[in-house]
Amino acid sequence: MLSSRVTPMTDASAKRKPTIRQIAALSGVSRSTVSRVINGGHWVSPDARKAVEDAIAASGYTANHHARSLATGRANSLAFLLTEPHQLLFDDPTFALLLRGSAAALAQRSMTLVLLVASTPAERQSVAHFLGAGHVDGVMLISSHESEPLMEQLIDSGIPVVCCGIPLGHESEMSTISVDEVGSARTMAAYLRDQGHERIGMIAGPDDTPGGRFRLVGFREELGDRFDASLVETGDYSFESGQTAMAALLERGVDAVFAASDRMAAGAIAAARRAGLRVPEDVAVAGFDDSGLAATHVPPITTMRQPWDQISSQMVDVLLEQVTGAAPRSVILDTELVVRESA
Repeated sequence: MLSSRVTPMTDASAKRKPTIRQIAALSGVSRSTVSRVINGGHWVSPDARKAVEDAIAASGYTANHHARSLATGRANSLAFLLTEPHQLLFDDPTFALLLRGSAAALAQRSMTLVLLVASTPAERQSVAHFLGAGHVDGVMLISSHESEPLMEQLIDSGIPVVCCGIPLGHESEMSTISVDEVGSARTMAAYLRDQGHERIGMIAGPDDTPGGRFRLVGFREELGDRFDASLVETGDYSFESGQTAMAALLERGVDAVFAASDRMAAGAIAAARRAGLRVPEDVAVAGFDDSGLAATHVPPITTMRQPWDQISSQMVDVLLEQVTGAAPRSVILDTELVVRESA
């Protein structure tokens, strides 16, 4: 049973504008519950609602423009927020696929998609101001890094958020749409092993991203005693990092490599060719995503296909649920092994 007793804020804390984080601490509930209360959500228990309302009264908290706008009428738009450098929107086909799918899903509902990019402190400040002004009803957060400064700001703002991929460190505080990263990597590692490869290396993504962290976990778990940590290099999902990582792995002797993105797999193939090796005859290379590059590459790349249309539509569906007051929830989608000529 939640207690409705709330400790008044101290003089020092009262001088600062109360935040959702403070209201959550005062009322003994999560920040997402506070957000649902101030946004008029119906999926909140009476005890939790009373605890939050008492904390708001004791602290003098004033809901932001976004919360007030939800009570009177919505903006009828959602934000597609990319926390990566601008050029990646065009260089990395995965972002374009998600953007296109999200726009199509919203168009079916006669809603508007607002594209926001925030990779610098100035851009983050501008985006935070824009979102706080109530211009959109919710945010689709794309490519979240564990240390992303906007993550805390989004949660504290109370605006509904759905994250594409598991938001490391904030898994229980926002909705997530992700693929089975661990299971997908296990599938690829098992495939390469079953093809008879003995020294299987991996080009992992950054550890502060869900794809970087959990695909390595699955790869390591599947290989078990055959896993060799010296045959793992880390890239940043780019073609160039795939080249660099592959050059290092070739020096240690590998006969197959699993790259955590198709772009890194393409870079790995380029490095193998530069070293005078044939793909897949001398070294097999596999990737992850199947966002278009893998099918058109020469040779075509064996990869784990992400269900891009499903990811986009689920992001929109789950976010709109939250806009109407539903609790955050997580959706995990399956991937598919696509075997092509590279492995």
